[in-house]
Amino acid sequence: MPEAGPDPESPEVPAPDASRKRRRGRTAALIAAAAVLGVVAGTCTGYLVQADREPTRLPPLSQPVLAQSKGEAPEPLSADRDRRVKTDGDLRELLLKKPRGTQEPDWPMGEDGWMDLAEYAGYYEESGSMFGQMAMDGFRRAAVVGWLDDDDYSVEIRLVQFRQEEGLAAAGNVENSQYWADDAEDTDSWAVPGTRKGRAYVHNDPHAEPGYEPLYAAEAHAWRGDISMEIWVYGSKPVSKKMIMDLAERQMERL
Repeated sequence: MPEAGPDPESPEVPAPDASRKRRRGRTAALIAAAAVLGVVAGTCTGYLVQADREPTRLPPLSQPVLAQSKGEAPEPLSADRDRRVKTDGDLRELLLKKPRGTQEPDWPMGEDGWMDLAEYAGYYEESGSMFGQMAMDGFRRAAVVGWLDDDDYSVEIRLVQFRQEEGLAAAGNVENSQYWADDAEDTDSWAVPGTRKGRAYVHNDPHAEPGYEPLYAAEAHAWRGDISMEIWVYGSKPVSKKMIMDLAERQMERL
């Protein structure tokens, strides 16, 4: 006779663990579902409430009308006082005039007093690099004049103008030239009066090559606004301080 199993109604028989676990899981799921429904219902209610409200007015974008000053506007600057009138005109007019009794130079010097970027860069040893650098610096134009005097001195003056949209290119061009002038051996230099860091140089050691006479040199570099000035003097005799300083001062006065 099979043994009788435990009486299900007996209080000593514990309920199966599986049924207790299932009930607990079901309760948690119901709570989570109710929470989601509550969030959705709240969001929908918020949209409905907001849709029934009047739109909030934005503040005006316009500013209060400012009162204008009375009286006549100031007179525009005259050509003598407005430097831009000079520098935006014919740049060749700002160059020193050739002294009386001097001769035309026997070396190429631009065309009709103008020097383009390719010719200007060609004066440098690294002409290709200089061409690219000057183009990046905003080279605008260059005016040039030169002459030969009776004492076998040659003079060349260049005014190089830059657009200066991103930096002070005229000052940078002068600083580059001064760097190489200062680096030359046996060279004297002086500040050019009336300029900001403009300098004149006399190279005491002549350049000599077999079959040629010694060549002495002097130079001056300064800038004003968007224009850099270069003066080059060469001769078979030493160039005096008076000569290069006089040229530099008179040229800068014209700017």
